[in-house]
Amino acid sequence: MDTHHARFAVGQLVQHRLFDYRGVVFDVDPVFMGSEEWYQQVARSRPPKDRPWYHVLVDGATHTTYVAERNLQPDSSDEPISHPLLEAFFNGFDGSQYRARQRGN
Repeated sequence: MDTHHARFAVGQLVQHRLFDYRGVVFDVDPVFMGSEEWYQQVARSRPPKDRPWYHVLVDGATHTTYVAERNLQPDSSDEPISHPLLEAFFNGFDGSQYRARQRGN
């Protein structure tokens, strides 16, 4: 299998290219890990499954999204985001990205 390095990292601010929302990456899958049914219903632009996909906390919302790499771009605003799950994944914002909270067992 051809492997691709993730362009975005956990804690990085991103912006969706098509829907123009901002968010922060809280997890990265090296390839699409969702169901075929979800892909057919939701991923209408048919982004590649063999590239990284990102779990994103959406700014000003309560939901998360699952986004293909090609639909994201870096967010250069350096503005923090507002999301109720932020503290579950991160323990601070340094002005440009969030610091991931250490996960305990």
